[in-house]
Amino acid sequence: MAADTTTRIPARNARPPTAVPAGTRRLGLALVVISMAQLMLVLDELIVNTALPHIQRALHFSGTGLEWVVTGYAVTFGGLLMLGGRAGDILGRRRMLSAGILGFSLASLLGGLATTSWLLIAARVLQGTGAAVAAPAALSLITVTFPEGKLRTRALGVYAAMTGMGGGVGVVAGGLLTTYASWRWVFFVNVPLGLALAAGARYVLPESQRYPRRWDLPGAVTGAGSCRGCRRGCRRRYRLGATRLMLLSVVVRTTGGFGIWLHRPSG
Repeated sequence: MAADTTTRIPARNARPPTAVPAGTRRLGLALVVISMAQLMLVLDELIVNTALPHIQRALHFSGTGLEWVVTGYAVTFGGLLMLGGRAGDILGRRRMLSAGILGFSLASLLGGLATTSWLLIAARVLQGTGAAVAAPAALSLITVTFPEGKLRTRALGVYAAMTGMGGGVGVVAGGLLTTYASWRWVFFVNVPLGLALAAGARYVLPESQRYPRRWDLPGAVTGAGSCRGCRRGCRRRYRLGATRLMLLSVVVRTTGGFGIWLHRPSG
């Protein structure tokens, strides 16, 4: 009997089985870490605002000093965002996300244990600094972790939803904690959540490429001062007429734009 020498030719349209990359299995956990980190940073301002009357009575704040509980966080958060983004470019975004959340959590612990007004204000400034480091890294890690297309669009949608939810969740959580526990728990609640997110980021998020750039410390100082000036100006807006306020707005925008143009990266 002749040997069967017929060979089978594979069909041209047959597709080889595609294996799912190992990294895609962690995309869900990565989205949870990034979105929860953003939610924690955004709601912190409003959750503390709800507890301000209790804080004032407990630590004997004056009206001006109590203002710094809010301003200390907002000014450092907004003013140091550009420096935090630059730190992520130079040192790695995952590393900066973990470091920022860890610093934010430790500052929250310090705020919950504060026994004097100046210690609480210092804790709020440290919280704002940690948030300014973590927030830019969280947003940029979405573009690094999720491939372009539906997955990235969905991740950005969840991220934006968490940012929008921060206000409502902060007010509700602040009211519940101050009513049924203590004003100190508006700070303590960040500690276990922040530690879990900082640890999870090291395992489920990829590290980004580092870019050798120079630190823009003058820009960071200018940005923080501008945030402080704008916040102070908004509080006193009723003391100015509409025309003066419009002229002031034009001057601020022109000066800020000129400063950004001067500090633009060369090439």
